[in-house]
Amino acid sequence: MNEILSGVRVLEVASWTFVPAAGAILADWGADVIKIEHPVSGDPQRGLVSSGLVPGAVGGFNYMMEQPNRGKRSVGLNLSSDEGRDLLYRLAESSDVFLTNFLPAARTRLQIDVEHIRAHNPAIVYVRGTGQGTRGPDAAKGGYDGASYWARGGIANALTPRGVEPPIGQRPALGDVMGGLAIAGGIAAALLRRERTGTPSVVDVSLLATALWNIAPDVVASKLYEGVEMPTFDADAPPNPLVGLYRTGDGRYLSLVMLESDRFWPDLCRHLGRPELIDDPRYSNAAARFEHRRECRQQLVEIFATAPLDEWRTRLATLEGVWAPVQTARELHDDVQVVANGYLPTVSADDGTPVELVANPVQFDETPAVLRRAPDHGQHTEEVLLELGLSWDELIVHKESGAIL
Repeated sequence: MNEILSGVRVLEVASWTFVPAAGAILADWGADVIKIEHPVSGDPQRGLVSSGLVPGAVGGFNYMMEQPNRGKRSVGLNLSSDEGRDLLYRLAESSDVFLTNFLPAARTRLQIDVEHIRAHNPAIVYVRGTGQGTRGPDAAKGGYDGASYWARGGIANALTPRGVEPPIGQRPALGDVMGGLAIAGGIAAALLRRERTGTPSVVDVSLLATALWNIAPDVVASKLYEGVEMPTFDADAPPNPLVGLYRTGDGRYLSLVMLESDRFWPDLCRHLGRPELIDDPRYSNAAARFEHRRECRQQLVEIFATAPLDEWRTRLATLEGVWAPVQTARELHDDVQVVANGYLPTVSADDGTPVELVANPVQFDETPAVLRRAPDHGQHTEEVLLELGLSWDELIVHKESGAIL
């Protein structure tokens, strides 16, 4: 674990993936993240059946729980009870950050909104993750990334090819993990501001705003060029044939992204074994390739179809221009750059089987993340409350009342 946030305590009252993903990143960075869960039901993510796969079926490893909750400590508190809420307030007194995705009505009912928490710790950074933001007619409505991010946020429309119906669906937690990364960055900035000025912030990140940020060029251009007849190009006649997807001989694909086509065209032709194309008047410069774009792309289509992807990996290894194979999630585990940079650190499943989780994308001091497993439900209740100064007798009383797990 990198200790960049060592000494920072985060009190997380959140479930599912969006906001907990932020807590996981902060834990990766060395913060002490205390995850509050209901003593009986816990985070509903623990029981989620995703894509037909039963959580925990492989070595007792619930990957949908582990990925956004690694490195935390779990405390079972019943926030509906006065005793449980009082314990939360006591934890807030010694915390730097309060992190939640509870809806406004629930925050008010449980008395965990900004004014309630700051009554016990005026200096705390209060952080909310929401579906649609904190203002407007839909601020009080719930949101998941499949709705607030993917559908309402324009991502599905942007990524679905024209004429394809219905719009394509997103992969699990796609918007959640992007939003969680934004929250973690906002918290880091708020902690720096508090350190320099003494002023604590209220930090807000929504799934809707995250979506707009992801497709910012599309969103800005859509209004600027509204009503303007924009040039269109079909996939077989791109304005720059050195940008696009090409099918290989074994049915795989690779992506060329050579925006400065005049710079890279000669080197590409040599790597393709077709040096005669360098000075072919139809393709010798960007203007000529644009004029003959359909023929140029067809040349490349035919060339790439002559060999399987693995052969192209070897032949294009020294290519100056940017290209990449279109990889599967499984292939990423063996990607030499993923391995070299420690992007998939290993933890152990319940039966000792090594399992890889995805590290957050930020590294400090050229040090890969070292991860710890997500906690069991309420695993650290006694440990954390004893640190708070409670006695064993008090813990027993609270357990009997149902205030704690």
